[in-house]
Amino acid sequence: MGFLHLSGLGKVHFHEYGKGQKPMLAFHGYGMTGKQFHVLEKSILKDYHIYGFDHFFHDESKIDDWTEQQIITGMPKAMVKAYVEEWFKIYGRQRFSVMGYSIGANLALILVEEYADLIDEIILMAPDGLSVYKGFHFLMHNSFGRLFFKRITKSNWLATSMLNFLKKVRFIDAGLYQIGYSEMDTPKKRLDVYYTLNLIRLLKPDTEKIAALINQHKIPCKLIFGQHDNLFPKSAALPFIQKLNNAEVHELPLGHWLVIPALDEYLANFEI
Repeated sequence: MGFLHLSGLGKVHFHEYGKGQKPMLAFHGYGMTGKQFHVLEKSILKDYHIYGFDHFFHDESKIDDWTEQQIITGMPKAMVKAYVEEWFKIYGRQRFSVMGYSIGANLALILVEEYADLIDEIILMAPDGLSVYKGFHFLMHNSFGRLFFKRITKSNWLATSMLNFLKKVRFIDAGLYQIGYSEMDTPKKRLDVYYTLNLIRLLKPDTEKIAALINQHKIPCKLIFGQHDNLFPKSAALPFIQKLNNAEVHELPLGHWLVIPALDEYLANFEI
């Protein structure tokens, strides 16, 4: 493990693991760490050496002395390049692959925009960034939604009440409810949710450009979805998938919580 010092942004912590030799830059989902993909030992980790980056407001990654206004304004998309440029300074300029789960897919996709000529493979799991998710867009870009989101972080009861409602109407499953509850049961955790999602609010991939680059450079692209995922389902990603020439698409009988041993077994058996 180590750190990348991103000028004007902060200190990004990363984890290293995997038995393979091929480098892969990996970005986890909310509430996890860069070690999230360690369960994929029979499939992806046998071929790749993972550099799993912690998001800001997660584990040991620390943002510089940004004001709250700077954080909620959002991190400029151009800053994502700094992850790779600083990684190159340590390990040398070379080819690499990218992997992203949920909100982490936004960063992986933006790196495809910038470094398509150096990327060997793309793996996306329940990916954000392939379509506009109305719930997040409302909270991040609508003036009323942004005010409501801020109020949630200041309230001791509103966040849990909202989670209970979303579970009751089956918008989220029990697994997502437990994750959401565990990440919003203290004032600090709620503030971290607020800061995290606002910091990445501007990190929206250009899917038209990315699809064209994947086709141009013939980059193998593996997309994995959960059949019962109400957050980022396969149906929302279909317009993007249909633009790709040779995408490998998988849909498992799971919800949004995909990075588990069952996925490892599935991928290991699929490759046999």
